[in-house]
Parts: sequence; structure tokens; C-alpha cells
Amino acid sequence: MASQQPPGDGLIVGINVTPMVDIMLVLLIIFIVTAKIIVTPAVSMDLPQASQTEQVQVVFSVILPARGATLVDGEPAPDLADLQRLAAAARARDPELRAVIHADGDVPHRRVLETLDALKQAGLTRVAFGASEPAPPRVGAASTRAGAPP
Repeated sequence: MASQQPPGDGLIVGINVTPMVDIMLVLLIIFIVTAKIIVTPAVSMDLPQASQTEQVQVVFSVILPARGATLVDGEPAPDLADLQRLAAAARARDPELRAVIHADGDVPHRRVLETLDALKQAGLTRVAFGASEPAPPRVGAASTRAGAPP
């Protein structure tokens, strides 16, 4: 006697959880098997190694402002040829030199890629992109839009 109610009544008095448990176990096995694939990075990255020495790592700083010339280690480089020349000279002094590109948010993507290509042609293959922390919102700043509530 599985049920006390007459058959054909149409009421469901119990829920069979066995199919749900089976599905959950299959999903658990799938997640366990694919976890190794998900953890492995798709793109190999050249990350700097931490060390306990007092040696200071020198970087080749390239700043791309929205307006004006490119700045290389604080000095203006009006065109890509100057950038390449300075990068090649810096790499000749230090073969393990890393370049860091700091680009303004309004700089066209094309200009950043041209700079990256110029650095690679000069022999600098270790290139990183610098970012700054966004400015915190000002407290009590009122909206300047017309019709906006104060």
C-alpha cells in the first residue's frame, strides 16, 4: 500500500526526489572533472617574480596623454621614430628592461597599438599597461543638469 487515497484522485501526496538527486550527482561529477580545465589560464602571462633582494627594477615609462607629445621617462618624444630610438638605447643598457605604457582614457586605441608596435620593434617585448585608481566621488557634489533635483 503506497497510498491511502483512491487511485485517479489526481492529488500528488509525495514527491520522488530520487531523479533530482541523480541529476545533482551527475552535475557534481561534471563540475569536478571540468574544474581543472577552468583553472588553467588560456593566455600565458609573463608575471614578475617576487624577490627578497634590495635590487630595484627599472622600467621604461611611456606616457600617452590625450593632448600633446608622448613622454618617455619624462622627456617628450614627438614621433614614433624618437620613441623607438629611446627604447632601443634603453634596452641596450638593460636587456631585461620592462616597458610600462600609461595611456589617458581619451587616447585612441590606434595610438596605443602604434606605441606598442614601436616598443616591440625596438626589442622591448616585456610591456605592461599602467592604470591608476579612479578618483573617489566628491561628497555633496550637486548635479549640474537642468531640472535635476538638488
